[in-house]
Amino acid sequence: MSKHTTRSGISLKQVYTPGDLQGLDYDKHLSNPGSYPYTRGRRSGAGVGWIQRELSGEGEPSRSNEQLKYLIEKGQMGIDVIGDSPTMACLDPDHPFAVNAIGTQGVSLCCLQDYRELYKDLPLESISVSNSIPPAFAIAGLYLVAKENNIPAEKLRGSVVQAPFYCEDCGYSMHMPFPLRLRFTTDSIEFCSKEMPRFHSFLEDTYYISEAGLDVVEEMALGFIEMRHVIRALLARGLDIDTFAPRIAILLNCSMDFFEEIAKIRATRRLFAKMMKEDFGAKDPRSLAVVIASHTSGLSLTAQQPFNNIVRGTVQTLALVLSGVQALEISAFDEAYRTPSPQSHLVGLRTQQVIDLETNVIKVADPLGGSYFVESLTDQVEKRIWDKVMEIEGLGDPAELSDKGWFKKFFDNAMERYAREIKNGDTKKVGLNIHQIPEHEDTLLKEGVEEKIEPCWDRIQKIKAFKEKRDQDKIKEVLNQVYEKTKSEGENVMFPILKATETGATMGEIAGMMRLAYGFPYDPHGVIESPPGKGI
Repeated sequence: MSKHTTRSGISLKQVYTPGDLQGLDYDKHLSNPGSYPYTRGRRSGAGVGWIQRELSGEGEPSRSNEQLKYLIEKGQMGIDVIGDSPTMACLDPDHPFAVNAIGTQGVSLCCLQDYRELYKDLPLESISVSNSIPPAFAIAGLYLVAKENNIPAEKLRGSVVQAPFYCEDCGYSMHMPFPLRLRFTTDSIEFCSKEMPRFHSFLEDTYYISEAGLDVVEEMALGFIEMRHVIRALLARGLDIDTFAPRIAILLNCSMDFFEEIAKIRATRRLFAKMMKEDFGAKDPRSLAVVIASHTSGLSLTAQQPFNNIVRGTVQTLALVLSGVQALEISAFDEAYRTPSPQSHLVGLRTQQVIDLETNVIKVADPLGGSYFVESLTDQVEKRIWDKVMEIEGLGDPAELSDKGWFKKFFDNAMERYAREIKNGDTKKVGLNIHQIPEHEDTLLKEGVEEKIEPCWDRIQKIKAFKEKRDQDKIKEVLNQVYEKTKSEGENVMFPILKATETGATMGEIAGMMRLAYGFPYDPHGVIESPPGKGI
């Protein structure tokens, strides 16, 4: 990366002048915050702030529940939960391949009882509940726990990540064919549009793909490609665009290129508004003004000199606040070692609170709007994103590209490029490839963070015992229904998933039956036999 370019390769001048904004039409390209094309923000006025939260999830559900209560007590405004590796892969804790990963990188969830423990005594009716968990199961867990606690589904707020295109190639593998992954997405979005109208069931997650080393143009281009495909699929089943588009949100990354990240967010709002209006005919203003949340970059953090990570998180948070995002969480300073400790969680939350309450930066909406540099950079980022979208869509149906491994190669190339930039010193990383200190001096904030988190092996016997105590005939019946309903293309799979979950079936069992319905193995790893049942 040249020192005179942004991270995505946009050339930078030493100074910007009015000449860099020739042709800028204020009403067409900017307008006031809260007005089309929403470049300057989706809301009018200032001082609204953002949902302040920290990504959570560790160990068994009761342990994560304590973590969430701790953060809420410290002032967190919403919760955001991520599952461990087996949960993200739709494997139960008693699966042989799950043994050494149970609860180590997130919370272990597989059945309704787990969600009861996770959400116990949390004010679900008044806080937003966001999830990085396989979408249909996350929605089912929240919906059923709310039902048991007499909380109307229409009051539930929050979001769930939808990642049908890239999950198999970039860390969220559910071991399902693309048509089934897409159906998970479209069925859950349609369900929520009717049953949970305040819930953002269409959260486009560009964060996790960006962590493969993508630049801002690549990150958002792939996000728009996935959104466009999902929107077309929803319209093809007869849904009106304005019935689900108001609940579309984007979870994006924020790296260390301060002004380029700000330009990315402003360009994304403008591109989204134009796309929804011109390409998809949306009329509801809420369908045009996308909600944007962000997670500061874990990829930017280092195991060396972890105290530097606090600075990185602060810089990225300031960029996000100046951009006008609706929610954010900071990657914890000890993330290179473990899931966040209570101390690093608190540092992240307090960083947000200090910026919110002590700096006055939210007193003016879009304070960088009108800057010759920021507006010029926003225009260039917007053009490059859309050019990349058109380039990739020009290669053919994105679904076919996904099945052929095109995106996997794209991610592999990005990872290799990023590793090369770090190794060569083209991308400077303080403490890693510049300004290093001897290991024996590198002790600040390292006490406790290097402590290994042991897998929750007790979960194995707990889940096995849970499965043995169930009414096996009822479980067999609901799993057969999952299989039959999944084979029928006209059925919304959310309803059999809800019924099976409420009856006591686990995520691994339900996912296995859905794989079978699409002609794939019950267990993608071939070590568990499918249960006896219809069509099996």
